[in-house]
Amino acid sequence: MDFASPLPAYLVKRYHGWKATSFAENKAWYRHLAEQGQHPRAMIISCCDSRVHVTAIFGADQGEFFIHRNIANLVPPYEPDGNQHGTSAAVEYAVTALKVAHVVVVGHSNCGGVQGCLDMCSGHAPELEQKSSFVGRWMDILRPGYDRIKDLPDHDSQRRALEKEAILVSLENLMTFPFVKEAVAAGTLTLHGLWNDIGSGGIEQYDPDTNAFHPV
Repeated sequence: MDFASPLPAYLVKRYHGWKATSFAENKAWYRHLAEQGQHPRAMIISCCDSRVHVTAIFGADQGEFFIHRNIANLVPPYEPDGNQHGTSAAVEYAVTALKVAHVVVVGHSNCGGVQGCLDMCSGHAPELEQKSSFVGRWMDILRPGYDRIKDLPDHDSQRRALEKEAILVSLENLMTFPFVKEAVAAGTLTLHGLWNDIGSGGIEQYDPDTNAFHPV
């Protein structure tokens, strides 16, 4: 496998710095995690965007969150068709094996994936319509959300609304998984939708009573 290369020097330097400080100061905790396994209280489904740092936002320690990241924090509908489904597998493992108490979908402002969906669905990104586009086929999950916001008056309001639709579509799709629906009905699992404003650091959460997002 001669196409793989050693880590760049700056990452090696950062690793040694972490090992000598954070790890050295918490050896007992890391040993506990290694020996006892993981018992996270919540699963976080967030965007791959490098600006979204959910452990920092919530001050979480190692072992506290089971985190899955993908483009635009989307959950596909339940479709056991024999294909590979990374997000669906992560949801299944979190709910049925880890028995998490919460699944939290975290969207964010200025999401590039959402922008791509908006461009594609409005006819301005033909490259994403190609069957060979992994991003485009992934963003097909969000088409129902686009249909709900496409009549808004301007591009900016459409983008902001579609960022939140990405969260709502994911919550709706989560409930198509039988084991999620059963756990929610039994009261052992709760679902949550959050939207993070990257620039202001704000968090809004979805309130089903008002069908709107409100500041936390």
